[in-house]
Amino acid sequence: MNTIDRKGLWMTVMAFVVWGVVPLYWHLLKQVPSFQIIAHRIVWSSILLLGWLFLRHGGQWLRTIREQPRALSLLGLSSLLIAFNWGLYIWAVNAGHVVETSLGYFINPLINVVLGVLVLRERLTRLQWLGVGFAFAGVAWLTWQAGSPPWIALGLALSFGAYGLLRKMVAVEAVSGLGVESLYLFLPALAFVAWGEQGHGGGFIQGWGWQIDLLLILGGVVSAVPLIGFSYGVRRIPLTIVGLLQYIAPSIQFLIGVFVFKEAFGTAQAIGFATIWTGLIIFAGDNLWRSRKRSVVAGVAAVAEPASATQR
Repeated sequence: MNTIDRKGLWMTVMAFVVWGVVPLYWHLLKQVPSFQIIAHRIVWSSILLLGWLFLRHGGQWLRTIREQPRALSLLGLSSLLIAFNWGLYIWAVNAGHVVETSLGYFINPLINVVLGVLVLRERLTRLQWLGVGFAFAGVAWLTWQAGSPPWIALGLALSFGAYGLLRKMVAVEAVSGLGVESLYLFLPALAFVAWGEQGHGGGFIQGWGWQIDLLLILGGVVSAVPLIGFSYGVRRIPLTIVGLLQYIAPSIQFLIGVFVFKEAFGTAQAIGFATIWTGLIIFAGDNLWRSRKRSVVAGVAAVAEPASATQR
């Protein structure tokens, strides 16, 4: 059995824990308009991330990607998706919809599955289809109870699912790809910040106070560091483990929404969430069982091969 890279494991756990508790951070910026928060988030995270890339790799990381015109165009599209995802998430947190944002990230892995089937022609087992069916039944239940679909959750899940699909189609290293996305978003975000400071909702230099200004700057760290940690860890531990760890973030978000922000969560929501969680358990359990089965088969083959070589 292969040993798990402990540093990679803990870096991945750190990323998901930070993403889980980050609603508490954005809530501190509630007095700042959501579009201003997202613009500052892009500006400061871009400065941090691009600075890190240029210090570590010089300009080679960018030259490598520029040699792939298709990669540049797909990363341009993915930059729009991640900006939309970040913007919707921050607005939802500060509008009192943390529980629904957690639902979006619970649904997201199953959206990835559906996109894999429809676009990449991947195949599912019967148990995996059952898990997907439970999840969609839960969403349908919540839609019927509320009288309208959970648009925030679906918007987050679909935008991040499409983002993941595009990034899977681009053969570039994760952090370098994020650097290119940052290049696409940096100047529009900086222009929006400058426009806001001209009396259009901004207050970074004067108005919000140095505490808010500092939180906006540190928002770049909050955005970039878990992404770097995730990119480091995901390359060093099995994807099956990453798949299970990804439920850390929405679980923490859900608990924060219910117990810290006191958002409404009645019997109808509990039934819908429980149905979705049942689907996730079935799907993740089937993935884990099949992964272990493959590991056992590979281990037996590895032991048998030297023995057969000795016999020859």
